[in-house]
Amino acid sequence: MDVYFVGAGPGAADLLTVRATRLLRAADIVLYPGTYLDSDVLESCSPTADFVDTQNLDLDAIATRVIEGHRAGLRVVRLVSGDPSLYSALSEQTRRLDAAAVPWQVVPGVAAYAAAAARVGRELTVPLVAQSVVLTRVQHQSTAMPESESLDAFAATGATLVLHLAITRTRELMARLEPTYGAKCPAVVVYRASQPGERALRGTVADIADQVESAGWRQAAVILIGRALTERLDPLAGESYLYGPERDRSATHVGGPR
Repeated sequence: MDVYFVGAGPGAADLLTVRATRLLRAADIVLYPGTYLDSDVLESCSPTADFVDTQNLDLDAIATRVIEGHRAGLRVVRLVSGDPSLYSALSEQTRRLDAAAVPWQVVPGVAAYAAAAARVGRELTVPLVAQSVVLTRVQHQSTAMPESESLDAFAATGATLVLHLAITRTRELMARLEPTYGAKCPAVVVYRASQPGERALRGTVADIADQVESAGWRQAAVILIGRALTERLDPLAGESYLYGPERDRSATHVGGPR
């Protein structure tokens, strides 16, 4: 019986996938990150399930609970906030399971940055404005960043930036981004995206730090920066070739354009 690492989404219970809900209903043990999850998510679980809040457990303790549950013949689900492909410690946990010969699978979830973009109604990739998104974080009482992944290097691309785990350093980060993006570049901060108490701040690189400090947010927020976030983009700035009238649609088939 496989152990499942399940993306819990950004927090709202109705943003769980159908597959995630099915696995939670069948689980005997559910390990979940209590800091980032709305309690309603756990309502999808069986009332007889054993719940383990992992916010005060280290990786070894988490892996031990998972391995013990698996060896006891129980159905184990490890919930992670957002999507397991981002900042979920998936590689560290599965490495421990591999060493113990415990089989596992991964179920994707809605990422927090996607919920944040939805909250403000913006596409992060706009033709001729931004066609790339950089998902990154900053180092502060956390694992060191690779030397090649500096914020300055990412900013030089002009891509839409998504900053995780950075809310307490908003002012410092905006000062570093201003020379590249400009003071008037749009900036958005979404707090507890999709959860009760969700709030969003819209501003610019120049003023978003003032708004964040006034709100007093210290965690559970995503920062978005980039010209694609402009509320009223010039319609002539660029439109998708895929849907444009100039595209030859005579050479298409069921699978899409050739």
